[in-house]
Amino acid sequence: MPSRRKKHRREELRGTELRSAASKNLDRMTALQMVRLMNREDRSVAAVVGRELTAIARAVDAIVDAMRRGGRLIYVGAGSSGRMAVLDAAECPPTFGISRKQMQALIAGGRRAITEAVEGAEDSARNGERDLRARKLKRDDVVVGITASGTTPYVLGAMAFARRRKAMTVAITSNRRMAVARLAKIVIAPEVGPEVLTGSTRLKAGTAQKMVLNMLSTAAMVRLGHVYENLMIDMALTNEKLSGRAVRILAEASGQKLPTAEHALRQAGHSLHVALVMLKLRIGAGEAKRRIDASHGDLRRALGE
Repeated sequence: MPSRRKKHRREELRGTELRSAASKNLDRMTALQMVRLMNREDRSVAAVVGRELTAIARAVDAIVDAMRRGGRLIYVGAGSSGRMAVLDAAECPPTFGISRKQMQALIAGGRRAITEAVEGAEDSARNGERDLRARKLKRDDVVVGITASGTTPYVLGAMAFARRRKAMTVAITSNRRMAVARLAKIVIAPEVGPEVLTGSTRLKAGTAQKMVLNMLSTAAMVRLGHVYENLMIDMALTNEKLSGRAVRILAEASGQKLPTAEHALRQAGHSLHVALVMLKLRIGAGEAKRRIDASHGDLRRALGE
């Protein structure tokens, strides 16, 4: 175990652990003063993330290449970072129609840690390796370690195991010069600096993580063909609201009226892909399915676009 002095020195090096001069009198501010300050600090986050776009794009390409080979995207995090990962992994299957196996998230402490703090869960590198090993990690998978501090043992353990298995490793951190960067082939490090509430990385650091995760998953899914133009053509129709949205998406994509789109969607067995090919090429459901199969699910190819 590192000595207490070394641990404190390491914390001093983290930008997210430094005190913000602007918020030093936070406990004396009015509510309006506090939220104005937080809003002002938050404005810097997008610019900081913007400086990492090249690395983010490299990670998107790596995820797309891996998934085309049958690999998975696996997020690993602890605390707020882990919850951010769980949220992104949970939202993508219904949004893009992918299998839940294709995109997964590991959080230190397991399911209970999603809704409450599990003390000490993030301190075990061995548990990070154990949980990732249990997912039967393969060389074609991509492991994204999310840790604002860059030193979370649970994440480091998982990342070290992923490197040994020769899987692609990506780090999302707010402290570039920390251990996680040495374990990652691609480092995404929006360094947001001191937080309004000292050390609370659920603030600017968490916002940066959410922005990066949104970019990674959305851009990868678009590249993989789960979007037509800017429309969610693979979304899951799990309730009335989404079924209504699907009809509107289909009408917009095909240039047809809503009743025509609704009729085609029923004939297509509620597959937006099949219905769109039917409407744009004026063919039946069977022929549309054959075209989609022949193009290996590439909608643009199936449409001859």
